[in-house]
Amino acid sequence: MNLRTRTALCTLASVVAFAGNSVLCRLALGGGAIDATSFTWLRLAAGAGALVLIRLLTGRHAPLRRLPWVPAVILVVYAIPFSFAYVTLTAGTGALILFGTVQITMMTTAIVTGERPHVVQWVGLSGAIAGLVYLVMPGLAAPPPAGAALMAIAGIAWGAYTLVGRRPGDAVEATAAAFVGSLPAAAILAVAGAPYARITPFGATLAVVSGAVTSGGGYVIWYVALRGLTAVRAAAVQLTIPLVAAAGGAALMGEALTLRLVLAAGLVLGGIGLTLAARERVPRS
Repeated sequence: MNLRTRTALCTLASVVAFAGNSVLCRLALGGGAIDATSFTWLRLAAGAGALVLIRLLTGRHAPLRRLPWVPAVILVVYAIPFSFAYVTLTAGTGALILFGTVQITMMTTAIVTGERPHVVQWVGLSGAIAGLVYLVMPGLAAPPPAGAALMAIAGIAWGAYTLVGRRPGDAVEATAAAFVGSLPAAAILAVAGAPYARITPFGATLAVVSGAVTSGGGYVIWYVALRGLTAVRAAAVQLTIPLVAAAGGAALMGEALTLRLVLAAGLVLGGIGLTLAARERVPRS
């Protein structure tokens, strides 16, 4: 299999996996099959287990030499509000807020650290922010404010995790270390949430699949795809995830695609797409 074909297949699989996280979480929590705390710790634990297994299967038999606390903490800060947000948000709305916030976080960081955007990039960024503001504005079709705020926090955390994870090194090793490093927090969540836990076999299965397959496995596939993608194309690919998640939510749970969501998605995804296109064309000084 040549690089182009492998990149295309891995990119498609990773988009489905990332959108699947939103759909699985909403399917589990929206239907009351599991509580948000239990879903979170099961997801983190399953992700750690899957990544340790992937390390062994790919010949990495040496113990993890260090467990970096910063990526592990950021991963936990992302995972907790992500789960609680999906108690009330639909799959498509949550994914749009999440990945919109991720991209805005990364673009804002680039500006703060010295990148000087072209006017087209400013227009695109402003459009994306306006889309998110429009989505959460008060009104009958607005998502619950608490859920939207929690998902925005998760998006900021995931943006930070992505920025930290761009450092050179073995991506599988780094991701496994972050997930294993999150296990103490997962244990604390399990103990603290035990008196209020509500876990059905279906809910536990969804949490384990989310952690082991669409998180742990999805991240590994994504890193393989990144070898054949430019940074701008990789960012642009993520813009399709909310659309896939919305389609999954509609197909599996009958979630409605509201006019507000469609218009907001157009602003957010169009604005970010415009910014990414401009970044690829404008030379750096």
